[in-house]
Amino acid sequence: MSRTSKDTELARRLSRRNILGVAAGATAATIIGTATAQAAAAQGPAKGPGHGHDHGHGHGKGKGKPVLPPGRLGIQLYSLRDKISTLGFAPVFAELEKYGYDEIELAGYTQGSAGPITLAQLKRLARDHGLNPIGSHVGYYDDNNPGAYTFAQNLEKVLDDAQALGLKHIGTASGPFRYGSTVDGWKRAAEDFNTYGAAARRRGMKFYQHNHAEEFSFATDKPKVRLYDVLLAETDPDLVYLEMDIYWAYCAQFRFSKRVDGTRAPLDPLKYVLKYPNRYPLFHVKDGVRDDTTRDGYRMSDVGDGDIDYRTFLSKVTSRTHHGRSYHHWQAEHDNPVDSLAFARKSSEHLHSLRAGRCGD
Repeated sequence: MSRTSKDTELARRLSRRNILGVAAGATAATIIGTATAQAAAAQGPAKGPGHGHDHGHGHGKGKGKPVLPPGRLGIQLYSLRDKISTLGFAPVFAELEKYGYDEIELAGYTQGSAGPITLAQLKRLARDHGLNPIGSHVGYYDDNNPGAYTFAQNLEKVLDDAQALGLKHIGTASGPFRYGSTVDGWKRAAEDFNTYGAAARRRGMKFYQHNHAEEFSFATDKPKVRLYDVLLAETDPDLVYLEMDIYWAYCAQFRFSKRVDGTRAPLDPLKYVLKYPNRYPLFHVKDGVRDDTTRDGYRMSDVGDGDIDYRTFLSKVTSRTHHGRSYHHWQAEHDNPVDSLAFARKSSEHLHSLRAGRCGD
C-alpha cells in the first residue's frame, strides 16, 4: 500500500462516526462528544496532530515515513476506566475506533462497566469496532486468598478467560517481589514466571511482565546487581516476555543510574530493547515532563505533552530489530488523565504524526 493510500485510510478512520453495538451507544457518544468539545474549548483552539511540547525532538508533521507502524497502535483500557464505568464499553470503543486505534489491552474484564457483559460479548464488541484485544493484566499473586484471580492462585482460570477472549498475550503488571528483593527471591519469582509462561505457551499465548521503576532497582543482598537483570537472566526467553513501560523505565533511569554506594550504573531503556528485541512484543507509551525535584524525575503527562522522545525511540526499535514494524505493539497509557477521551485522541494524533528523519538515527 502506498503512503498516499495509507494516509487516506487513516483519514477515513479518524473521521468515522459509526457507532456499533448497543442502541444506547449513540446517546452516550453524543454525551462524549459534548464533553470533549467543552474540554477542548476550555483549553483553547485546537492545535492539531503533534501539538505537544517539541523540546527539540522535531516531531515532524507530514514529512518522511511514519514511525508508528500501521495496525500497531493500542491503548491500555485502564486509562479509560472512568468512561467505561459510566458509559459502558460500546461508546468508548466507538470513540477509539474514530481516533484510529487498532488494539486494546485490558486490565480486568469489566472496569466497572455500566451493565453486565460476558467475555464473548466483550470480544465481539471489540471486533465490531475494529479493535483487536492484544493482551491483559492480571495479578501475579495473593497468597492470603486461595480464591484470588491471580496467576499464582488460579492459573487455569486466568488462561481460560484469556483464551476465550482470543488474547495472544496474557501478563501481569505486578513486580516480581513475591519473595523479596534479594537475588534468590527474584530467581524464585522467575521460576514462577517460567511456569506461567509454559502454561500460556501450551495454549498459544505469550506470558509477559510489565515493569514499573522499582524493577530496575538493586538487590538488597547484592547491591551491585540490578534486579531487572536477574529477571532477564533467570526467565526462559521462549516462555517469558516483557512489556516495557517506557515512562517508568525512564523514571528508573533517573532513580537507579547509581548504586546505593554512589557508583555509576548507567541505565538506558532503549538499549535493553535493542539487545533483547524478541523479548519485548508489547510497550506502554506514556509521557512525562522532566522534573528533577520529584522522586521519579518526571511528572506524567498526555502523550506528546512531555519530554520523552518517542520519535527516536519508536524509530530505532522498528528499524533496528528483526521484523520491527510488525512484531512490536504500542499501547498508549496515562494512569490518571484529566480527560481520558481527550488523552486517547491526542495520543493517537501525536503518535500518528511522528515522522522518521533528523533524529540522529
